[in-house]
Formats: sequence, C-alpha cells, structure tokens
Amino acid sequence: MKMRWWSTGLLAALSWDTEAFQIKRDTPRDELQYPANYFDQLINHFPNSAQFAKSNLSHGTFKQRYYVDSSYYKPGGPVYLYISGETSGPSRFSNLQTGIIQILMEATNGLGVILENRYYGESYPFSTSTTDELLFLTTNQTIADNAYFAQHATFPGIDADLTAPGTPWILYGGSLAGAQTALSIKVHGDVLYGGIASSAPIKVSVGYPEWYNPIQKYAPQDCVSRINKIVDNFDLLVEKKHTKAIEEFKALFGLESLTDNRDFAAAIADPIGNPGFYHSNTWQELNWNSTYGPRDFFYFCGNVSDIDAPEELTQVDYALANYTNGEPWVGLGSYANYIKTYTLPLCPSGDYNSNDCWGTQNASAWADIENTSTRSYLYTSCIEQGAYIDAPKEGPTLLSRVVDTSYEQQWCRWAFPAGKYNKIPSTPDIEAYNGFGAFNLSADRLAFIDGSQDVWNDLCYHSTFAPPLRQTSDLHPEYFITGAGHHWDSYGILNVEAEPQFIREAHLWEIKTVKKWLRNFDAWKKSKKL
Repeated sequence: MKMRWWSTGLLAALSWDTEAFQIKRDTPRDELQYPANYFDQLINHFPNSAQFAKSNLSHGTFKQRYYVDSSYYKPGGPVYLYISGETSGPSRFSNLQTGIIQILMEATNGLGVILENRYYGESYPFSTSTTDELLFLTTNQTIADNAYFAQHATFPGIDADLTAPGTPWILYGGSLAGAQTALSIKVHGDVLYGGIASSAPIKVSVGYPEWYNPIQKYAPQDCVSRINKIVDNFDLLVEKKHTKAIEEFKALFGLESLTDNRDFAAAIADPIGNPGFYHSNTWQELNWNSTYGPRDFFYFCGNVSDIDAPEELTQVDYALANYTNGEPWVGLGSYANYIKTYTLPLCPSGDYNSNDCWGTQNASAWADIENTSTRSYLYTSCIEQGAYIDAPKEGPTLLSRVVDTSYEQQWCRWAFPAGKYNKIPSTPDIEAYNGFGAFNLSADRLAFIDGSQDVWNDLCYHSTFAPPLRQTSDLHPEYFITGAGHHWDSYGILNVEAEPQFIREAHLWEIKTVKKWLRNFDAWKKSKKL
C-alpha cells in the first residue's frame, strides 16, 4: 500500500464554533483548561526505510492530541510549539497558563500549542505496545511528527493559514523534549524556524552515575556525608557476604521483603532519586517556584542529619556497629525512620517487592503490553537513549555500588521480547542518538539553556564533559543558569519582573533571543522563496 502523505486531515475534539474556544475572562489564568484537538499523524514518516517498511503496521495514521491557547495571538504573531515529551499533554498545561509559552506569547503576540508525543498520553498509534508496535517510537519519527504537524495543522477559531514555514514556528522543550526540540531544528530547520532546548540531553552514555554529582556537591554536606558512609558500610557487608547483617540492615528500613540487594538499594535511595521509577519528590523535583517543586528532599536530609534526634533513633546507629569495629553508623536510625515513616507509605499496596513499588525481578510484570508512559520511556532508553542511572565506580556515592547498568538492562530484556519485525539491541545504540552532533550539536536559531545544579546537566550542552570553546551568537545562543535545576526556566508566575533574579534574567534573555529571531523572519522567508 502506498502512503498518501498529503491526505491526512485534522479532527477537532469539539465543535468548530468559535465561541466554544473562547477563554472565559473570569477564569484565573493558572486555572485555564484547554479542549483536546486531534491531528491525523503519520505512523511512519519514512516509507522507503527498510527499518520501518518491513512491518505490516507501517501504513496509515493515528490521532495525535494537541492543545491551543490563542489568548495573546494577533495576526502575524509566531506559533510556539511546546513539545510535551515523556508525559501527557494535559500535564504540561502550566506552560500555557503561566510558564515559558505564556511568557513568550505575551511578549510577541504568539499562539501557544502543546503537542503530545507519539506513544504518550492518548497519542498511541496502536491499542497496545508490543515490541513490534513500538517499532515506530524512535527519535527520528518523533521529530518528524513536529515538522509534519507544523506543515499541516489548523487551529480552532483562527481563520488563517499558520502553517510552517510560512509562519515562524518556534519550539520549546525541557528534558527529553528539549533534546527533541534541538534535534527537530537540526534536522527540520527548513520548516521549523527556531527552538529553545532546555536541560536537553544531547550526548548520552549507557550508564549515567553523574546523575548524583550535583546532589553530592550542592546538597547539605552533613546529610550527604552520613549517607555516603552508610552506603559504604552496606557495600562492605555485601562485599564480605555478611548475609545475616544485610538482612538486619534491610529490616531496620522495613524492607526485608526485598530479596534483591539492588532493589533494596534503589528503595532506600528513593528520596534522593534512584535508577527505577522513584515515588518521592527528589532533588530533580526541586523548583524555584514552590507551586511545582516541594521541598521534600530537604526534609529528608534534615531528618538524616538531625542532631537532636530522639534516643530511640540514635541507638539504632549502633545496631550494626559490631560489623564496623564498634563504630556507629551515624544517622542510620534517622534515615531508616524516614524511609519507614514517609517513603514506604508511597506504596499503597504494602507489597514492597512488587513491580508497583520497589521490586523489579518479576519478569512477567515487565512484559505487560499495556500502553503506558513508563513502558514507552523504558523502550526508548533500551534502544537508543540509555542513560541508566548507576553508582559511580569510584569515590563517594549516594547509591549503593551493587547497582550497575545490568540492573536496568535486564528490564529491557524482560519487557521487550523479540517480535516479528523488531527486536531491541543487547545494549542501547547510543551512537544512533549521539550521531546528531552530541555536545557539538548546532543549528541556526537553536538556543540551549541549562541549570548548573541539574542532575542531568552532564548530558546537556553545558556539561562538564563538553568542549570548552564553543562560540555563542544570535544564531547560536546559550545560557547557563547558576543554581538552577531541571528546566527551571519553563515555569513562571505571570510577572517576570517579580521572579527571583536568576530566573527573571533567564526569561528576559529568552524573550530577547526570540525577538531577535523574529525580526529576521521575513528575510529568512524570502531566502526560501516562499
């Protein structure tokens, strides 16, 4: 069957009646909700590629969900496309309501759009996610979605052609979506005019122990040093095969049911962040805006380092002292008590060894083919993105050294058995991902913005491993926010001038950067002979 590239259409979820899309004036902006619209997206953008054409699923389209905010739009304004990334579209509404898209829309009379990624939210090509059905979940297919959408989208209540490249489309994404923004501009820069990539992992590795580096460096050091020592002591028990002591240690945390030492190590690292799918608000979830970033990490650290802990907790520090020449495990009682009091209740079933909590050794549970964001994210990690969080090979660590990349690789093997048309590699094909340019990734009107305390920063443009000499310019701008975490610039409070200094200046820089680009759009458009 031959693909009909130009026959796809647009289906709105609601009536095309303009009044149906009017935003009520008396609704506070941070409470605005947006109706879903659906776009007929191609399942396969590469009909001539043997990788995809071999599948009998490669033809046709699927419904890709998107959301629109036209409250600031005036004719001639740009379209801002927010890349939803590894979550649902509605979970990104804050970016239209008060965040970076709102900031840019207001500054430039733009239109805001959230496009839900394929295989997330409700934008699944198929009713299940078998290995064969996941064949079309690749970086190239995802970024092609963005370009194809920009070339064909229409918007409820707007009687004008705003498609690219005739209208300036500027993308924004944070985290994985930031990388997809960067790659979209790199590959489809003839269609998409510009993009801001925030905390974008552009150079990946199979293992990523550096995730813990900002926490090790910037978190309260009394807390960090106590955890480092407790982890060292646990690892010594493992090394010396003190099985009885290991079981005693697990019992202190109420986690004796976790038979795999790696699962246990991940569980007690949950408040910090772990290799699996942690349940706590960790360092990564901290935010300059308390609406979006609870302070749970600091409550955790405050407990571990509490110098006024009650005696019943400080006595626990001596529970395993006979294995360390009589030296107490300082902070162990408070650490264990925090896990039992605040972390374990995050597992509603109470079955801590289940896949819903911290147990990961049930192979059949991983093989569940239900459409979920967890399954989609794991698949892309397994095939090309890697970045498995593991413990460092040397030096102090917040995560036990029992955790290495094989811990997560086994999930890939269990979750995605070989299909008829698709099988996952034995280890992520990171060269396919890094082949876009890695730390040297560059494109006209592609801006990189990162935070110095982001756990993912060493995969981003401002990584400590990146080349030191790269020129910045209006066409290739970059900004490093001192003290900021994971795409902190995506959040706002409807008043840039009232924001904390380092966020305010980042937002003003982004506004200025985009305005510079827009001033040159007509010349760019003319050069394309549009």
